Amino acid sequence: MFKIFNLYIPAKMTLELLVDLAISILSFALATWSVYMMTEGKQDLSYWAQQGFYPLILYTGLTVLLYTALGVYRIDAENSLRSFLVRTTVAFGFVFFPVYWYTLMFTEAGSSFRVLAFTYLFQMALLILIRFIFLRQTALSGMTRRILIVGNGREAQALSRQIMEHHGSSYTIVGFYPTQHDDQAPVRLAGQVFDENIPLEQVVLDTRVDEIIVAVREHRGGVLPIRQLLEARILGTPVHNLPTFYERLKGEVPLESMKASWLIYGGGFTQGHLRAWAKRLFDMVSASVLLLVLWPIMLLAALFIKLEDKGPVFFQQQRVGLFGRPFYCLKFRSMRTDAEKDGVARWASTNDSRITRVGAFIRKTRIDELPQLINVLRGEMSMVGPRPERPTFVDMLEKDIPFYAIRHSVKPGVTGWAQVRYAYGASVEDAKRKLQFDLYYVKNNSVFLDLFILFETVRVVIFGEGAR
Repeated sequence: MFKIFNLYIPAKMTLELLVDLAISILSFALATWSVYMMTEGKQDLSYWAQQGFYPLILYTGLTVLLYTALGVYRIDAENSLRSFLVRTTVAFGFVFFPVYWYTLMFTEAGSSFRVLAFTYLFQMALLILIRFIFLRQTALSGMTRRILIVGNGREAQALSRQIMEHHGSSYTIVGFYPTQHDDQAPVRLAGQVFDENIPLEQVVLDTRVDEIIVAVREHRGGVLPIRQLLEARILGTPVHNLPTFYERLKGEVPLESMKASWLIYGGGFTQGHLRAWAKRLFDMVSASVLLLVLWPIMLLAALFIKLEDKGPVFFQQQRVGLFGRPFYCLKFRSMRTDAEKDGVARWASTNDSRITRVGAFIRKTRIDELPQLINVLRGEMSMVGPRPERPTFVDMLEKDIPFYAIRHSVKPGVTGWAQVRYAYGASVEDAKRKLQFDLYYVKNNSVFLDLFILFETVRVVIFGEGAR
């Protein structure tokens, strides 16, 4: 795993992306050759290749971008052939029309429809054989990292469970090295529990450990074998604490194992004038482009809202923004006009009776969020950032959740890392989990991460993930 512009990129994902790129090129080339062989009165094959060069570049580029946007490379995505084929087929559907249009308008190559149809057939066959079957059994299995967990308490158990359930293709737990913490119970979830009398560095050498993860909440009082950890580190084995490993593994910062010292002395949390200027420019350009492209959809949404119950089209609600300053967030109205007639603030719930029929659709497709683009142009929000919350909920959550106020050190966003990684939050526990993603974003924010989140938002909108 390596880091590009504060975004962790797994080596597994990189290999899969390169293989998919090669499969796309090969599929398009095979399809062009097949149609050429079937065509009567064939022109020279080199002429076909020349005419198909730019459509090939467009096809492969759009394919890989849409695979990324639709979550094909997500480590925690559903690991099934059905999910894989659905996402790749949806991607092909979006790629088909721009490539078909470009081929008709700017090249003299005929049979573009047949070329794309054959490309789809070749691509699906190669993806199943090479990408989904062969690659998983050979190359990807060889990229699995062997880790040793130091600790055998609740933190170690939670980490073990997380790896086995969601990241087994990337990590193998070789075992647990116990510490001197008296209230820890032995772990039997994965791997063996080593004898603490065996030197840790010997365990590392004997089991060919690639990384050591310290899964212990309390580090003081002689709990950790510091000298042995130092010896292992000198031997070249990386040693990580839980917040650092979870940040890389899941793209979040766990509150349970996080301390103020880690926030103070750790990296990240880079703001600065250049970053603020770049983000503002990015917000202005992207919000303007989206308004120009999506205004017909916004107009239709406004019309249907008005036709359903004659109430107001827009809904303004006070939210907490940068540095805790309040502002009025603009949305399409998705609930009845008397949704909070008693004056009590409530989170939306599953099958909420306050939501109108039109409201249910625009919430599912995130159309109700589009007027927030105006908040972005005003400078009250950003395209990407933590979800803006209501003052009533903020007051409650700041009392119950440590470090909650950190999320207000950046502008709230129309979309965000927490929104694309976690379902809609409607409780204090949900807010805690979403804060872990927000902390990751605040710590690692960059224009590159913003672009990646916008790509992820495409997947959330298309598949209706997490909406209520």
